[in-house]
Amino acid sequence: MKMYVGNLAFQVTGEEVSEIFSQYGTVTDVHRPVDRDTGNPRGFAFVTMSTKDEMIAAIKGLDDFELMDRKLRVNEAQPREERGNLGGFRN
Repeated sequence: MKMYVGNLAFQVTGEEVSEIFSQYGTVTDVHRPVDRDTGNPRGFAFVTMSTKDEMIAAIKGLDDFELMDRKLRVNEAQPREERGNLGGFRN
């Protein structure tokens, strides 16, 4: 029951994201990726709800929701695609 949440302001915390989504059910996890070089948030998050019904309600209620002057994009997370070899070195 994982969702992708895009267009987050960089100053929004994981706790704030959890609080907003908890209006629609039980939030079991919030993952807010950071840039590996700078350590700054990357502008999106993954939120996991305890049931599919809660996830659907959160998507309906929060997609296009305005938070800190930005409209959130909320949809069901898709499986990560395999990237293959990106030109790295092999031994």
